[in-house]
This record gives sequence, structure tokens and C-alpha cells, in this order.
Amino acid sequence: MVFSGSHDLAVELLAKKVGKRIDMLTLSVGSLDGLMTLRQGLCHLSGAHLLDVNGEYNTPFVQHIFPDRSMEVITLAYREQGLMTAPGNPKSIHGLADLARENVTFSNRNAGSGTRLWLDRKLNEIGIPAQSIRGYENTVSTHSQSAQAVFSGKADAALGLRAAAHQFDLGFIPLFHERYDLIFSHEQARLLSPILNTLQSSVFHRSVEGLTGYETRHTGEQIPI
Repeated sequence: MVFSGSHDLAVELLAKKVGKRIDMLTLSVGSLDGLMTLRQGLCHLSGAHLLDVNGEYNTPFVQHIFPDRSMEVITLAYREQGLMTAPGNPKSIHGLADLARENVTFSNRNAGSGTRLWLDRKLNEIGIPAQSIRGYENTVSTHSQSAQAVFSGKADAALGLRAAAHQFDLGFIPLFHERYDLIFSHEQARLLSPILNTLQSSVFHRSVEGLTGYETRHTGEQIPI
């Protein structure tokens, strides 16, 4: 079973949990590219955290990309994102405005990822040109790679999951919570039943919350579209 979508640590955990029943290949290509891959029939399942201008996550994008198909949207988890910094925050980074400082190097996410889209929208809202951020053009495709860039000293800051910062013992400045959903066509529901059943288990919920920065109160709930 092929998953193609936004990188997520809980998805990686899910793949391990169902590994005895389903060989789940996870491809981290970003939220938008993941939905397009699903549209093209190149994967069975996608994951996204795309915030629409109306404040709704994912469903407006699913409606737009799949107007002729019966689709299902299931919440994986809510998760926290923010700025990851070196331990102790030696550059005194406190918010997005600090990314434009000359002494700060940033590690960005790939175009089309939900994290990158959120960042670009916020930079536009507060009037910070992308070209003023040192390292804006340097991109990675996962939250773990973002954390690794800060951990190794290649960057002073990166936008990513609290869970990824926790894995590398980095500093973390919380900025927002978001909903991450799994998306698939209705006709794939039977094939994906081991995954959907795992989402309902208390064991999986506890494992996800153990990642840090995840909330599973709505995990496994279907979102109407």
C-alpha cells in the first residue's frame, strides 16, 4: 500500500503498527503533491494539512481536486508546529520576524508542503519579503530533515513539528496547532481497513501522544465533505 503526502511522524508510526498486515510504503512529497498523486492513481492513501482561506483544513482542496469522486477524509491527529532553534536559543529567535535578521539562517520546507504554504501566507500577512530571509531557498522535504539542519548547525531556525524538535532536543517556539487528515477514495476503504482500525485503537493513540505535540482526541473521526 502506497502512502504519498505530507511528512508526519504519526504516519511513520502508523506504518510500523500495521506492518505485519500491510506493507505500507510512505513517500513524503508534500500535501499538494500528495493529493495530485492520489488523483493520478499513483497511491492508495494521502495525508495533508492544507489550511484554506476560510479557515477549514483540507476539505476545500479535496472538493476541488476530486469533484467527480467519492472521497473520505479521516483525522489522523492534531499537531503543534513552531520554530525550531538550537538548544538555549542562542540567536534569541522569538517569532517569524526574526527570520529576516542578517545573523539568522533559515532552513525551509519544499514548495507545496502545508508547512511552506502556511509560512508563505504568514510572511505575506506581516510584510516580510521571502528574499529577505537568509536560507529561504534551501529546502528539505521532511520535518526530521528540518530538525537535523538546525541540530547540525546548518541553520539557526526551521519551521516544523514540536515532535521533531523534541527528537533532536532542540529549542521550540510554538506558533500554531493544525489538523492532519488522511484522504482516500471510498472504493479503497476495504483495502485500508487495517489502517482505519488501527486509528481507533487506544494503543495507537497513546503512541502518537508520546511523540510530543500531538493530540488524538479526534483521531479516527470522519470529516464530512
